Amino acid sequence: MLNKDFPLDAKSVNRLATRGLPMEVLKSQIDESLDLFLALSSAQGLNIVKKQGYYFFDTKYIKLEDAEFCIVDIETNGSKLEKHQIIEIAALKVKNGEIIDRYESLVYVKEINPHITEITGISQEDTLDAPDLKTVMCEFRLFLQDSVFVAHDVKFDYNFISGSMQKVGLPPLYNRALCSLALAERTIVSYRYGLSYLNEFLHLNPTATHHRAMSDVITTYHLFIMALQECKETLNNVEDLIKFSREGARLKRPKFDPLLPKEEE
Repeated sequence: MLNKDFPLDAKSVNRLATRGLPMEVLKSQIDESLDLFLALSSAQGLNIVKKQGYYFFDTKYIKLEDAEFCIVDIETNGSKLEKHQIIEIAALKVKNGEIIDRYESLVYVKEINPHITEITGISQEDTLDAPDLKTVMCEFRLFLQDSVFVAHDVKFDYNFISGSMQKVGLPPLYNRALCSLALAERTIVSYRYGLSYLNEFLHLNPTATHHRAMSDVITTYHLFIMALQECKETLNNVEDLIKFSREGARLKRPKFDPLLPKEEE
């Protein structure tokens, strides 16, 4: 997944992730000079490298144990980017299975619907001393850098954060992205794949508080590690993992929910 503002078409993006893109095709789709495009893309979290005359995402050449994954979760005061905003964000940076850094912040907001407070436990008063959205987005951009962006149902978090960055005058995200839900569907047999259900079923995070950002990030971290351990696919690099998470065969789900009590015979 790449931001809709990324200038290259889907076919070219696929070639950057697989067999490489020729210079003439790359140049034909960008408005600025090639050097400027590569520099701007890198600043937005996406490194493109030249190998044997073709251009590739650098993740095509990064082994899983050498890659940095940033596991992210946000809480918002609504689902519509144009009307709502992030009220909490958390992230863990992970390398070779180990947590190497963390980021967490509430975000100042003028109003939180009581329904959202009921779900998250976050009230508007809780955010009074929190930094504003621009400050948090700047801090998170510096934290994320060029890591692979990982989230459970990643499209929502990625697009909401990217759009929030644009709201405060920052460029959108270009980081490569990975969905932990999609990866779990291909590596772990489960009746459902919502994060709360998986946590209960797999005992991922015994102190979880669902719908709080860092708690959900920790749960997702344990799920991500388990999914990698359970994966039977040969994965030589990060792009192999991203492709498998999108295109690999989903495992067959059980017919009955193992968490429901069995009926008495």
